[in-house]
Order: sequence, then structure tokens, then C-alpha cells
Amino acid sequence: MAKALVLLAPGFEEIEALTIVDVLRRGGVEVVTAGLEDPVEGSHGVKVLPDRKLEEVRVEDFEALICPGGYPGYENLRKNPKVLEMVRKAAESGKVVGAICGAPAVLAEAGVLKGKRATIYPGMEGELKKGGAKPGKGLVVVDGKVVTSKGPATAFAFALELLRLLGGRKKAEEVRKATLAHLGARLR
Repeated sequence: MAKALVLLAPGFEEIEALTIVDVLRRGGVEVVTAGLEDPVEGSHGVKVLPDRKLEEVRVEDFEALICPGGYPGYENLRKNPKVLEMVRKAAESGKVVGAICGAPAVLAEAGVLKGKRATIYPGMEGELKKGGAKPGKGLVVVDGKVVTSKGPATAFAFALELLRLLGGRKKAEEVRKATLAHLGARLR
């Protein structure tokens, strides 16, 4: 069973974070949330008890590292040296690295978007260019094992793409249909 690490910083976007966790768990991926605080309060006041503190997890123990966006959540991730180190280590070791909304700026800051196609929340494309990325078209952009997406409304499609990479197309299709996402969300 694949394992994914979802990082939660104060001000995370609840729709994004919880959709990712839910979809991946439905697909049989073991998901661990790691918080910069305990509990972690999202950008809309929802408090989440992370499974672990950031200091208690090692990126080596996971097949994926995922950063939800939200403001100031993505900024809090980007300012954390341990987060940046973990993102770099995950990318360098060939793990799936995902970021949505403003969080692709975290990947850019960590230096993992250089030469990659990526997307980000509309109006933040300068963050991608600053990190050496090529702005990609689409609500979800997959370049190798780097997956990026635009924002809250794209969270389900983003999570399904992560599941496709971690659990296979068949499992992603099963979850897509069971959740009625097949009525709107499509896989690559």
C-alpha cells in the first residue's frame, strides 16, 4: 500500500487538504497528516488534529508528499526550512510531489519546478516562472511525478490524479465512479 504525507500549516485551505486525504484514503492509500501546529487551524476556521507533528515524520517513509494551498497556509509552508528540505528530498528521490492553489510556490521555492510544467492559483504565475517552471495549461498539470493544480474547485480532480499515480488508474476510476465524480471530473 502506498503512503502519502500531507503537510498542514496554519491557514491551509480546508477543501483542498481534506479532499486530498479523503480521496486517497478511499483509494487505499495510507495518508498521514503532519502539522506545523497541533491542532492546525485552516483559513476558514476549521481546526484539524494532524496525525503527527512535522518533526515526527521522515519523507523517506512515504511515496508522496503533498502541500495543500490556502492563505496564509502556503506561505507558512514556504517559510519553513524543514518543509523545503522535505520537498527537495522527496523530488530528488523520485517520489510523487503534489501542490495545489498557492502551494506550487512552495515547490518553486524548494527548487523542484525547474524545467517542469506546472500550474498555480490564477494571478500567481510569476511564482512558477521565478522557480524555473513552464506554466502549464489545465486545471491539473502532471509533469512526471510532479502534480500541481489551481485551487479549491480543482481539488477533487487533483486528488484523483494523485491517486492514479499512487494506486493505479483502475483504483482512481473506482473512486471517481463511487463518489459520482465521473459526472464531472475526468482522469488523464
